[in-house]
Amino acid sequence: MRLPIHVKFTPLVAAALIAVGLALTGCKIEKIDDTAASGDRASENVPGASGVKTSSDGKLRIAYVTNGIASFWDIAEEGCKAAAKDFDVECLVRMPPDGTADQKRMLEELISDQVDGVAVSPIDPANQTGILNDVAAATNLITQDSDAPESNRLAYIGMNNYDAGRMCGKLVKEAMPDGGEVMLFVGRLGQLNADQRRQGIIDELLDRSNDPDRSFDPADGVLKGDKYTILDTRTDNFDFAIAKSRAEDAIVKHPSIGCMIGLFAYNPPNILEAVRGADKVGKIQVVGFDEDPDTLKAIQDGSCYGTIVQNPYQYGYKSVELLTKLARGDESALPDGGFLNIPARSIRKDNVDEFWAELKKLTGEEETDATAQ
Repeated sequence: MRLPIHVKFTPLVAAALIAVGLALTGCKIEKIDDTAASGDRASENVPGASGVKTSSDGKLRIAYVTNGIASFWDIAEEGCKAAAKDFDVECLVRMPPDGTADQKRMLEELISDQVDGVAVSPIDPANQTGILNDVAAATNLITQDSDAPESNRLAYIGMNNYDAGRMCGKLVKEAMPDGGEVMLFVGRLGQLNADQRRQGIIDELLDRSNDPDRSFDPADGVLKGDKYTILDTRTDNFDFAIAKSRAEDAIVKHPSIGCMIGLFAYNPPNILEAVRGADKVGKIQVVGFDEDPDTLKAIQDGSCYGTIVQNPYQYGYKSVELLTKLARGDESALPDGGFLNIPARSIRKDNVDEFWAELKKLTGEEETDATAQ
């Protein structure tokens, strides 16, 4: 634009012209002021073709949100800490104690705090799409441990939970090869990882074909196969006292029950307490998921047959690594197909010692044990 000769170019005119120019070009300037957490810094989110947002200046802050409080998540937190150190970022670990409402509150706070990335294990993905997409609109969002495929998350880090369920079903077959009655115990259903694990176990015990897309069997009926009968799936909403009482009640009401299966980390230890209290060790087989110390000890002494373990340490580490790379503009870090598979493992008495030694080394417990001796 050419200025007429008679216009006096004053500071006021200059300011007006700059304002008009910004309006015409659609330029957006954002300043993130978070001196309490990481000092004054400016950051500009620039969505790429994949929706990835980058950040500049200042120390990145990555958030890791669990689906509850359990020993499993303590291990994941150690992975977060290691990655935060390796990639020179700050990691904020949030563990909601009171379910979906608490998790939603934490996610809303992270949006307000303008963090540079969020990794979350959605508690109820089907009913959390709104808040998850709010997070995805504000920053880079990935899921870990449990997926929310209908959301705008960029990637999922975890295992194939259906396959892990079938692996668990195979452990049950090993533990009671002649068949019998079994019951499943889990924090809640409606959470995708729980639903998929449960379905994998059911399909394996009923000798069905391998079909990860099969509709979930209802939880309120008995499921009978040629050798195995699945009596029920009992939930406890992450309440450890309820988890134990559910197991105790099952033993009383079903005296012929042959195997009790815990789908979340705290379930096998609570099942084991109930089995010991009923003096049924050896008579009732226990199979589970995850690497709670009480579960591993029980595998060592033979009171638990086996467990399917994930790798929560890597869930934490890889989540921080991926979100850091995305925030720094490296979209090539996104896994093919949006899924970073960290395979599950079957742990029995013959490999529990080796596995536990590896776990202690990763989490630093090995050094603590040596110091205590």
